[in-house]
Amino acid sequence: SAKALEHWGNGLDMALAQSYGAEEEFALAVAADDGFAMAYASLAFMQFIRIAVPEAKANAEAAVRLSAGTGQRERQYAEAISRFVNGENLKASELVHEHLKDFPGDAMLLRLAQRLYVLGCGGSGVQDYPPMFYQLMKSVEPHYGDDWAFMGQYAWANHEVGLMNEGLSLAERSLDLKPDNGVAAHSVAHVYYEVGQNDEGGGFLSSWLEDYDRRAFYRVHLSWHQALFELAMGRYNQALTWYQNDIRPAVQGLQYASLADSASLIWRMNIYGDAHPPAPWQEIIDLAAPAAARPGPSFRDAHAALAFTVAGDDASFNKLVDGLQSMADSGNTCALEATLPLVKGIGAFGQGDYAEAVRLLEPVRLTRIGGSHAQRLVFEDTLLEAYLRAGEFEKATTMLRQRLGQRESARDNFWLARAQEGQGDHQAAQDSLIATKDGWQEADTHTREYGAFSEMARIA
Repeated sequence: SAKALEHWGNGLDMALAQSYGAEEEFALAVAADDGFAMAYASLAFMQFIRIAVPEAKANAEAAVRLSAGTGQRERQYAEAISRFVNGENLKASELVHEHLKDFPGDAMLLRLAQRLYVLGCGGSGVQDYPPMFYQLMKSVEPHYGDDWAFMGQYAWANHEVGLMNEGLSLAERSLDLKPDNGVAAHSVAHVYYEVGQNDEGGGFLSSWLEDYDRRAFYRVHLSWHQALFELAMGRYNQALTWYQNDIRPAVQGLQYASLADSASLIWRMNIYGDAHPPAPWQEIIDLAAPAAARPGPSFRDAHAALAFTVAGDDASFNKLVDGLQSMADSGNTCALEATLPLVKGIGAFGQGDYAEAVRLLEPVRLTRIGGSHAQRLVFEDTLLEAYLRAGEFEKATTMLRQRLGQRESARDNFWLARAQEGQGDHQAAQDSLIATKDGWQEADTHTREYGAFSEMARIA
């Protein structure tokens, strides 16, 4: 059906741009041609992201059944998405890579590959995904040319391996071709955040979001990035407003992004300045509950641990730990070496046992957990705060010097001042406090974090 193909093409563009309406277009494609296997598979993918799991599984099953009499491309497309929807992430990852060797221009499965990678070693099985995903994107680059969707996604692969200028250039070229491409806007935000240009990044993203459909699922994650810009500048009120209006699960309903974005933002505010949004914890706990019931993807499980800990849900946290321990005892190296110690370290921090938190968190190679570098920083920040509270000032100083060598940060300068003061280096601490003040000129002055900074500066 030409009509079905038109709807599928529209849905594909919307999905690749993270625009609103992709699921609806795929549903229209199915309605126009109930034998269109790839439309069923694409619909299943979008429904699964929305956590409409029963519907996603039913449509994935239909896609596999209908593709039985078609070509290799359609069969592999349907099977890869079906494996993903049914939680068989390792097999799905293998199928996607096999598929892309023969059909490198299948952009939807390239997007699925990225989603599998960011699940971490517990999802894709990859131990150190940023360079591996970059190599995958680089290998298919000759097949795309100046394609707006590819450049937006390739931008992400570049900045995740530290190629900031290349990532920004690709994202800007993608936006020139398709200004409403949320994937490219996402990469622009990443680069600004990674290089410490929070004011510029916040200005770009808040302006771009003005024309972005509030119904789009990706608005949650992009709003989380905007809240990070605000928080980096010490503007808690603005960050809380973004949480209340655009990020919290009640705004967009159940979807995967809401767990990581909500839990990590609240955890950050909690460890930075003991701040909490005036919103019910239960909506986040409901999103985290599947991790306790059936641990697996390391990225999801780590953020579930943040949610359980900050909400004081000891029963769910202990259930998550027990499940991960069983996986580790059964020979799962990802659980043993990465997810379990990270989760336990988060729990130790929540209990105020900072020395134990340091012992558990320090050896974990965070790239195994998945997500972007900006997302993994919440765990690095937890280790830094644990260093300071445990009196491990030399270790904190070493880590902060490394971070400040890569980009400027008011909060890192404040942490550095605390570490320097703890080591008795009062002059160096004063210099770091001056740098902190420069970066927090528009900060909310009533917060506990700013109060601690002001008191330290007064004494200095």
